[in-house]
Amino acid sequence: MRMEKERNDVVAFGNKLISAGLTTGTGGNVSVFNRKQGLVAVSPSALDYADTRPQDVVLVSPEGEVVEGTRKPSSETPLHLAHYRVRPDVCGIAHTHSVFATTIATLRWEIPPMHYLVAFSGKKVPLAPYATHGTEELARVTSEAIGDSNAVLMANHGLIALGVDLAAAFATAEIVELMAQIYYQAKSIGEPVNLTDAEMDDVLAGFADYGQGK
Repeated sequence: MRMEKERNDVVAFGNKLISAGLTTGTGGNVSVFNRKQGLVAVSPSALDYADTRPQDVVLVSPEGEVVEGTRKPSSETPLHLAHYRVRPDVCGIAHTHSVFATTIATLRWEIPPMHYLVAFSGKKVPLAPYATHGTEELARVTSEAIGDSNAVLMANHGLIALGVDLAAAFATAEIVELMAQIYYQAKSIGEPVNLTDAEMDDVLAGFADYGQGK
């Protein structure tokens, strides 16, 4: 079985979407792009995460052609592929329907830099215009709206988060959900005070050296 590690990651992080409360049922989807092999491992369509096995994960080309797998790939495969095309730094994507991020998306708001952890996305979490789920139009508008951010809210839909690998994409999706909850709560009682561009620049510079290093 080709790309066994990537397929295992798709299974593992698909289940983590459920356990972390970032989606329900068969909603949302995840993928991994092995750029050396030129293939994307993507969640199968409408298959319960708990029932998904590595062999159920579908391998597709960057053009969306099924290369290996008997299942139908996620209906949002075009969404994933569009972001891989415009962001050569990205090899993992998580698309979620998390409650607070989706709430903000239904209001058609961005998430501004009201907390330093917004920097997991960038200087803000931008908003993409509404388009029907599973369409090339949705793929286009979200990949245009995200710019150099690592996450984008999808109007009246949910969130897509990008990373150097699927673990990073998942972590960003979790942090953005926390930021959406804090923003929702702050807006409920007042108007949050945003950090300045200079303050966010300092945060982003610090993030570049964050972690255990080599």
